[in-house]
Amino acid sequence: MMSTTLCLVGGTFDCFHAGHEALLESALKFDYVEVWISSDTIAREKDPRIASLSFRKSAILDWASGRNLSCHELVDSWGPAPFREDATHIVCTPETYSNCSIINKMRVENGLVPLNIVEVQHVSASDGSPISSTRIRQGSIDREGKPWIRSTDLDYVVRMPSKLDDELKKPMGELFQGPEEEPTVAMRAALQSIPKETPCIVAVGDVTVAALLECGWVPDVGVIDGMTKRQKWDGELDPSSFVGHLNCESPPGQLTPDLLESIDLALEFAFSEDGGPVLLEVDGEEDLSPIYIHLLAPIGTAVLYGQPSQGVVLRITDTATKVRSRLILDSFVYGE
Repeated sequence: MMSTTLCLVGGTFDCFHAGHEALLESALKFDYVEVWISSDTIAREKDPRIASLSFRKSAILDWASGRNLSCHELVDSWGPAPFREDATHIVCTPETYSNCSIINKMRVENGLVPLNIVEVQHVSASDGSPISSTRIRQGSIDREGKPWIRSTDLDYVVRMPSKLDDELKKPMGELFQGPEEEPTVAMRAALQSIPKETPCIVAVGDVTVAALLECGWVPDVGVIDGMTKRQKWDGELDPSSFVGHLNCESPPGQLTPDLLESIDLALEFAFSEDGGPVLLEVDGEEDLSPIYIHLLAPIGTAVLYGQPSQGVVLRITDTATKVRSRLILDSFVYGE
């Protein structure tokens, strides 16, 4: 009589992606699969932006669609593998193979038969590097390994079509209302809603950046154009709060490779060891820059911009924001 096989799989499984799917597909070749998912405590010690255990578990179960797979909470480094008598196999990636070898040594010490180790190679992103949850949280690729920014985005100036006028006038995020003559009122309300684990704050617009500074916050990146409501802004903004200063061109109603490269450079400098807050001055108009910002920024980034005569809009960059920004950008037309 053939014996039943039970395969164990462990991991964090954040931003459930194509690499996770390949790992679990290998495990599902066996009779039963137990997936041990890092607890919220363990996961958030690694990165506070990691989704909740319940969310990560649901993503796996939704994908598995009723197959012989169950999910469990992993509360330590090894889980049940060192002592489970009924386990027969364990699945790993190249960098976790050594952990499986340690588990087998522990099993032998416990008088158990070593597990058969199934090593699954990484799934590569379009750039040839492995897809990983870390890279997805960094904001550069999606869960299939495709880049949010394409090479063609660096080749052409694109123009917003008139069909997007109404859509882009709507707040892309949560609106915090306040008197126009005192923008710090709305700004303080918005600041209270920014999650403490946000990796980055980007402020767009002269009034927005100035209000943020007046509230005692220096954004990681501030984007200004010297205008408000299409008129020259007569306020004051102290640039000395920023370590880095950049300039670029992007005419009204357009997005340029110059703007894209400058936002990318600003974010890179803001996160670098020797960097700091960056002020990006746009010759033209910065109104459309949040499209590029969301596509480039790490997951969890807080993007603030003004809503004329209403207040401040806050949008946290997540996968849905990146998808929407990509769709909007794909609707733009080539040419100035």
